Amino acid sequence: MAFKPQSESAEAMSEINVTPLVDVMLVLVIILLVTAPLLTQSVQVTLPKTAETTAEIKQQPLQLGIDAQGLITLNKLPLADLATLETALKDELSQNPEIGLHLYADQNVVYAKVAEVMATVQHAGIAKIAFVTVEQ
Repeated sequence: MAFKPQSESAEAMSEINVTPLVDVMLVLVIILLVTAPLLTQSVQVTLPKTAETTAEIKQQPLQLGIDAQGLITLNKLPLADLATLETALKDELSQNPEIGLHLYADQNVVYAKVAEVMATVQHAGIAKIAFVTVEQ
């Protein structure tokens, strides 16, 4: 076969052949579909059955509440200010160094008030703070 020179009137082909690109993409999709179930499959084991156990709670956590008006309560007892809160928390911490705290803040309370209370709790030395919310 002889190679014919192009005539002067013939133009260069300016279209891209996307067929090989589509072939490669289809192969990649098939590989993804085959390997995806293997990644999510967990090890199938039969776990042993034991008697039901519960964790032993040494002491209930403190309940710190902030209502919509900004009134602070500790274990349902109202406190006058943040200094009173800090001394009460330090007293509780001296009795039990591993004490935790559950924070009940009204959804309408100003965020600055919650931040001040949290800073006071941290300054008192309590590290375990949990926010209590309601499931929707």
